[in-house]
Amino acid sequence: MNRLFELFKKIEKKPEEKTPVEYIVAGLGNPGVTYDKTRHNTGFIMLSAYCKAHGITIDRSRFDALCGEGHVGAHRALFMLPQTFMNNSGKAVAAAAKFYKIEPDHVIVICDDINLDVGRIRVRASGSDGGQRGLRNIIEHFGVESFPRIRVGVGKKPTPDYDLVDWVLSRFTEDELKKLSALDASLSEGLSKIMDGDIEGAMQVCNGVKV
Repeated sequence: MNRLFELFKKIEKKPEEKTPVEYIVAGLGNPGVTYDKTRHNTGFIMLSAYCKAHGITIDRSRFDALCGEGHVGAHRALFMLPQTFMNNSGKAVAAAAKFYKIEPDHVIVICDDINLDVGRIRVRASGSDGGQRGLRNIIEHFGVESFPRIRVGVGKKPTPDYDLVDWVLSRFTEDELKKLSALDASLSEGLSKIMDGDIEGAMQVCNGVKV
């Protein structure tokens, strides 16, 4: 009889309510093997490494992106890799933000930066696109520049006359990929501080790092 009562108690228990998504973290890049390990796919590379380290699977197709959900401390976040190609990143990011009713200041974008050396990382609370077309498209969709971004260095063009498109679509060397991996801990701590509302702390953690 006692076992029967226990069974009824289990049945009566309401399913645990899922914490609502508070943040969106978008890693920018281009889909497909053609762009694998290229400089322009740094957002994909860094966010994929973060999610793998934290047991978050990004494999659901939603909002024209590959998505997964997980926690950063007490904050639940949607992690996404837009599949719309770099120049249309805003389409996917804005669709997710609209669905979850998330304001731009709770959208964190991870992308490449040709003005930073490989092994450098920089956090900003807002600002212009700085020539990064994925950021530009997100700004166009949101209509504001006030969303945090983590810019990861991919190195300057080897010569002034080197074609920019050829440069950002070139692949990292093995040594450069090791430098990106060495940034994983800083990026992780930076994300945590941004979500805790400590953007200054995130800047202190990330902006002085050089590997």
